[in-house]
Amino acid sequence: MVVPGQQNQEEKVFYPPEDLRVDAHVPDFNSYLELYKKSIEEPEAFWREVAQEFYWKELPNGQLLQYNFDVTKEKVYVKFMEGAKTNICYNVLDHNVLTRNLGEKVAYHWEGNSPDLRLTITYSQLLKQVCRCANALKKLGVKKGDRVAIYLPMIPELVYSMLACARIGAVHSIVFAGFSSESLAERIMDAQCSILLTADGVYRGEKLINLKQIADEALEHCREKANCTSIWSHKGSEDLISVPNGSQAAPVLHVCMHACVLQTLWNAECDVWWDEAVDNASEECDPEWMDAEDPLFVLYTSGSTGKPKGVLHTIAGYLLYTSLTFKYVFDHHQDDVYWCTADIGWITGHSYITYGPLANGATSVLFEGIPVYPHVGRFWEIIEKYRVSKFYTAPTAIRLLMKYGIEPLQKYDLSSLRVLGTVGEPINPEAWMWYHDAVGQGRCPVVDTFWQTETGGHVLTPLPAATPLKPGSATLPFFGVLPIILNEHGEELEGEAEGYLVFKKPWPGIMRGVYGNQECFENTYFKKFPGFYVTGDGCRRDKDGYYWITGRIDDMLNVSGHLLSTAEVEAALTEHSAVAEAAVVSRPHIVKGECLYCFVTLKDFREFNHSLMDELKRKGKREKIGPIATPDFIQNAPGLPKTRSGKIMRRVLRQIARNEKDLGDLSTLADPKVVEVLLSQRCEAAA
Repeated sequence: MVVPGQQNQEEKVFYPPEDLRVDAHVPDFNSYLELYKKSIEEPEAFWREVAQEFYWKELPNGQLLQYNFDVTKEKVYVKFMEGAKTNICYNVLDHNVLTRNLGEKVAYHWEGNSPDLRLTITYSQLLKQVCRCANALKKLGVKKGDRVAIYLPMIPELVYSMLACARIGAVHSIVFAGFSSESLAERIMDAQCSILLTADGVYRGEKLINLKQIADEALEHCREKANCTSIWSHKGSEDLISVPNGSQAAPVLHVCMHACVLQTLWNAECDVWWDEAVDNASEECDPEWMDAEDPLFVLYTSGSTGKPKGVLHTIAGYLLYTSLTFKYVFDHHQDDVYWCTADIGWITGHSYITYGPLANGATSVLFEGIPVYPHVGRFWEIIEKYRVSKFYTAPTAIRLLMKYGIEPLQKYDLSSLRVLGTVGEPINPEAWMWYHDAVGQGRCPVVDTFWQTETGGHVLTPLPAATPLKPGSATLPFFGVLPIILNEHGEELEGEAEGYLVFKKPWPGIMRGVYGNQECFENTYFKKFPGFYVTGDGCRRDKDGYYWITGRIDDMLNVSGHLLSTAEVEAALTEHSAVAEAAVVSRPHIVKGECLYCFVTLKDFREFNHSLMDELKRKGKREKIGPIATPDFIQNAPGLPKTRSGKIMRRVLRQIARNEKDLGDLSTLADPKVVEVLLSQRCEAAA
């Protein structure tokens, strides 16, 4: 790889600001190359050095990293620091308080849905609350290895409960507080959870969501599936439901929310008040010393079949990897105030709101609300209030706020910002530039991070003081990560290339399996190309060695034998000044095999007409990709079907494009009504 410069004129390159390099952990590109080389050629020495930052009850024995990625040889597995014993909660809390003297440092500034709700939590306070929760869970019968389902909004109790599980060796399974009762029940059953923590409700903007009612419905689904009627009696008697796979129906620890006053149905036989269980519990709780490869959490991610997969992460490797990626990718220093706007119900919240920041003794903002409530400047208001220096959000949020222009930004002081980050999907260059110029005021590098629930942490990412940036590129691999691009035949492609993104060897934070399903684990990630972890994403590598994510392989479009990526076509469409967002899917075509069916969301006050459609068709045909990328259909889309994390549900769009009436489960959509609108306005010519 080379440093991009004058030899590559087709892309604009942004170099790290000099002032950021002064005290940076990785101050220049050569330092990155040296560390990367060591992480690949001397992984044992590299990761042992990282491990010295943490407390180990027992040290590992033998080789640090052991694995097999080849399904044709033996069972696929990854092991890291086998033989070591530690506790991740101890390392992110006790270690900070007792060893690093950070007890009085703020761990979280909690900012509620309403701006007048806020709370400051120090590391000492956080440790005490976690110990109380851990003791309450133990009193309710939770022990090492038990699975605990958590269905909570973005409140401090969510952090308390997940760390309490880690402290006593229980495995947490957090479900985003917005999933339907069916989705919650499915995850409870699959993980065989023995207890559920929830709240009475939550306001998301002005919308009230009755979580307790959803939780009650979910538990009823569990009982129906079990064909059983008995339930837990009050505070954990031994009268358990017998359900498939040895799972148990769950009692409810009820978190009484400050923001909601709901007439909740209360079942004294299975419901327990959080206050009753936690407030009188001891503030001291000895940690359970765990093996390095003991499970830490299960987190469900959508599968191509529609059935969620329980991605399993373990303790030692996840601790080291999330800690190191947080430290280097955000160039964290002790005077920083860091804010990740994600929800802890997703992997971004696990790795970069909880474990990664706390492992570094960071001060973070924990945000319950949404970007535009009670006004469109809410993000900028919070940045000014807490003097946020490192800001991490999703391209979806950036594009949403772009619609309101720079006027809301100008009301607030954003001079504290030093590093910006994006997560969740590839960011289109237009949004990247707005983020860089309007939010970062042209002085903050944008770290565009590529990773997955399965990877545990960043795998392709810039480092803010070291990596020259290209808008839209995830740039280069993180330490210990060896990306490869393969063609359809599994052959490795060198130099400039485009194909399947795979990884040749593991890093400490990679998933250890699909919970309870080794066959699914191997078939999903290792069967297509034995010897490699298959991301499922397409990728392009340019002449400088930079990586560009081109979209999910299952979202690739094969038009007249030519493979096109959805991201590539969408980027061309969104370059038009009238287009706010675009999504492209395939539709069967009698001649081409597949053709392009495009959904476009226009910016405010722009009219959708034949003239605009002609301009958009020329965008793909002449200006960006070539004649093969000419859209056959362009539909006006007032909104796109998205999950609550902002991911576009292209499966639904494909079905709309093909006029398929049975759209399956839409419960994970943020606004299912969008689908009705798109169906009613479907392109007449495609009928």
